[in-house]
Amino acid sequence: MIVKPLIRSNICLNAHPAGCKASVEQQIAYTKKQKAESSVRNMQHAGGKTPRNVLVLGCSNGYGLASRITAAFGYGAATVGVSLEKEGTESKGGTPGWYNIIAFDGAAAREGLTAVTINGDAFSDEIKRQVIETARKLGIRFDLVVYSLASPVRTDPETGVMYKSVLKPIGAPYSGKTVDMMTGKISVVTAEPATEDEIAQTVKVMGGEDWRRWIDQLLAAKALDSGCVTVAYSYIGPELSHAIYRSGTIGKAKEDLEKTAHTLYAQLKGSLGGAAYVSVNKGLVTRASAVIPIIPLYLSVLFRVMKKKGTHEGCIEQIDRLFAHRLYTADGVVPVDSEGRIRIDDWEMDETVQAEVNRILERINEENITELSDLEGYHHDFLAANGFDIAGVDYEKDTAVFNTV
Repeated sequence: MIVKPLIRSNICLNAHPAGCKASVEQQIAYTKKQKAESSVRNMQHAGGKTPRNVLVLGCSNGYGLASRITAAFGYGAATVGVSLEKEGTESKGGTPGWYNIIAFDGAAAREGLTAVTINGDAFSDEIKRQVIETARKLGIRFDLVVYSLASPVRTDPETGVMYKSVLKPIGAPYSGKTVDMMTGKISVVTAEPATEDEIAQTVKVMGGEDWRRWIDQLLAAKALDSGCVTVAYSYIGPELSHAIYRSGTIGKAKEDLEKTAHTLYAQLKGSLGGAAYVSVNKGLVTRASAVIPIIPLYLSVLFRVMKKKGTHEGCIEQIDRLFAHRLYTADGVVPVDSEGRIRIDDWEMDETVQAEVNRILERINEENITELSDLEGYHHDFLAANGFDIAGVDYEKDTAVFNTV
């Protein structure tokens, strides 16, 4: 079939298999180029400490996929990845993540890298047991565990109760501008405040409970190596978005994630000489961010400002820098802020960048949005996350969507 993007309300409902494959291959090529040019990855650095056996929870998209690519193709690590994706059928396409993991697994196999992908619910204890058994069969213990799960729902494995997350402000309604990236039309969106139950459910889904459960079970099974590090991903963002994000329901979940990092740090430090961190990453185009009030407009302006300064990064560039200049430094020291967090969002939150973004946002309207923002770049990233608008891909070609790239 000919696969064209199906977009509704800033959400892309389908994916292009060949485009997803090309995107993964581009990220791999970037990583291999960085490896060839960077001495940071040489074994003599940091006493030879580089990732060797890596578990990535949420491995099929965005930062999780970039983490797995970086570990495997940047450092030669064996990787086990977990994701829950929908397979394509003969009549209906699969999710972007489904095609991404097929592309990754194929590329890893061609280069002789150990890579096992498990398609299942990472919140379940069944999948945790499956990962542990996989590690045993491979004869490895994980020295890095990346927690990059993003799901709207989670079923508690102990109670069987399903919890649902919401993206809402707390205490009062929030109104903010948003932009339709297909038309450039700016509108105001209002979100009503969350109930106490919605706040609690969001923390259950997106907080640190499952991360802690993973580490507890991996430790109990002796599946973690000496010096093991675990890192979870988060976002803070600009003050203008705090009411809907950092001070809203998602922010409460992220606070819980950060508290969990402190608990896990002490636990891993005491038992294995390891560590746990939350990495605060840069704002990027994701399925979630595209529907958050103010974020699409903010990101389109941010991209323009950062590209002009030469500091803009996508997922793979960001994670490459995280590994090379935060997690695996030449002196073995992981730089953190006063809260113990890794701040790889430092270029986004640079005072001069934020000041320029704010100046533009005060002036922007539908007449000047093309001039004052990088709406085109935002639009590209939005499509590329689903395998569309990738250079070199023939989108007029008949494409099989079943179990193929």
